[in-house]
Amino acid sequence: MDTPMPELQTMPLGLYDVVQLALLGAFFALFAYFVYSWNSLDEVSPRYRPSVLAGLCLSGVAMLAYVLLYQDWDSGFRLEGEVYVPNEEARNTLGTRYIDWSVTVPLLTVELLAVCSVAGAAARRLRFTTMAAAFLMIVTGYMGSQVLSEGRDTTALVVWGLISTAFFVYLYVALIGAVRASLPTMGAEAAASLRNATIVLLSSFGVYPLVYAVPVFVDVTPAWFTGMQVGYSVADVVAKVGFGVLTHKVAKLRTAEDVVSGVDTHPEAVWSGNVQKSEAVLPAVRGASTPAGAGRRPGDEGVSGR
Repeated sequence: MDTPMPELQTMPLGLYDVVQLALLGAFFALFAYFVYSWNSLDEVSPRYRPSVLAGLCLSGVAMLAYVLLYQDWDSGFRLEGEVYVPNEEARNTLGTRYIDWSVTVPLLTVELLAVCSVAGAAARRLRFTTMAAAFLMIVTGYMGSQVLSEGRDTTALVVWGLISTAFFVYLYVALIGAVRASLPTMGAEAAASLRNATIVLLSSFGVYPLVYAVPVFVDVTPAWFTGMQVGYSVADVVAKVGFGVLTHKVAKLRTAEDVVSGVDTHPEAVWSGNVQKSEAVLPAVRGASTPAGAGRRPGDEGVSGR
């Protein structure tokens, strides 16, 4: 059975403006997060800096995607009387999102795992499998939503949605396992922030399959399509910005913990929430005496300790 293509809706003026506002709002939120991450990169030690770099990359990609989405939305409809009528470019208003997600969702797994305590070969395997699962989750969803019968075939939506869900479930299991193994290796404040970051990420992930399934259960109307666009935009902000701010906090707290315990050095004092967490500690000068424990590094395999 075929369903109407969600993107080709004749939009009333008010609903058209709501979607436009959601797209602009998401772009500015991502831009603010990009600037914040860029300017606070040096607050994090090299050990956890890959998390911040992953956040910078994914927010940059997502910003570009929202520029394209806004252009697609602006050029995909023409005003006729009191409604906006779609043209052939309107279909890109959902398809562009999948291109964005195919890059940014794998980077979200990197951002989370970089502040966990999984290290060495175990970390490399987990990073590879979660990135692959995230990519395949998006690609298989794209097949059902955009490729087969141009997203109009309910059977294709269900079948490819279930295939995508299999990768979705693996991501949940793998990421939760990595986080649970890491929590005992860090201080209470960092552990609480990591737990909150994981809840935010996995909760926001749950929004995407719900919106994907809308055409399966209802005939998509302009109001439903508006809800889909707003839902995706809000989920993107929560998953990328809200989650990113929390993981950045974890990275700073873990940096401070390493400095205080003598595991690592950091040339600047580490602050979180206007509270100083550690003093500035410069690397030892070659030939000078090294404080006890300053040269220790976490283990190369499995889960590293504090």
